[in-house]
Amino acid sequence: MSTIERHVPGTPSWVDLMTPDFEGALKFYGGLLGWTFEVGPPELHHYTMCKVGGRNAAGIGKRPEGASFPSAWSVYFDGDDADRIAESIRANGGQIMTGPMDVMDLGRMLVAADPTGAVFGVWEPRKHTGAQVVEEPGATIWHEVDTRDNKKAADFYCRVFGLEARKREVPGIDYMALLKGPKAAGGVLQMDEQWPADLPPHWMAYFAVADVDASIVKVQELGGKVHVPPFDTSYGRQSVVADPWGAAFTLMTPRWPLGSAA
Repeated sequence: MSTIERHVPGTPSWVDLMTPDFEGALKFYGGLLGWTFEVGPPELHHYTMCKVGGRNAAGIGKRPEGASFPSAWSVYFDGDDADRIAESIRANGGQIMTGPMDVMDLGRMLVAADPTGAVFGVWEPRKHTGAQVVEEPGATIWHEVDTRDNKKAADFYCRVFGLEARKREVPGIDYMALLKGPKAAGGVLQMDEQWPADLPPHWMAYFAVADVDASIVKVQELGGKVHVPPFDTSYGRQSVVADPWGAAFTLMTPRWPLGSAA
């Protein structure tokens, strides 16, 4: 096992959840993914670090009372200069929703929407550098934007974050990988008529587990739902699920041994 000191700028570096039931969410995700928790200070509204092997893997916070946005997992890109990136987002057809703003001495952040409507964040790291662990059980293993216009979305992320879009041959799916140098940083999936018409474009966080089939049993025992039952892909076995408050995410058991890329 190793600890990530800093993510490559322009690639996803962090995920977090705003939930209406803070204590309930800790119980659900702790039971499902084996997380331990470090509850933050009152000035950060007790924003909590979710840990795998003592290393930060994700964050959970309490959704403000009366908030209009749904409970959802958010994906953040590492950025050297959040203010410059905000300008690039606007120049390329995106919309700034929050920020850029300082989060104490931890970093500087913004929340934005791409031109197709998918919401994402940017994190300019200071003391908090993002996830310290990936591609191990309980940690993120992939990030993907599901959108009604994957070409427009891919072009946007390539321009803003210096990525390269490359077509992936996935049976029955129109899919592109977003590359930073030789390594894939995330994916762009075209939502077709098989997707619910009222489901908006969104970013999807994938979490690694040792056994997807056993994990979805746990999801249901803990009060969550299975949206897409386990199925096999060339990259591994996966299932789309949601926590008891509707936040969706994907569980994945990759074809390579977990922890081998850490």
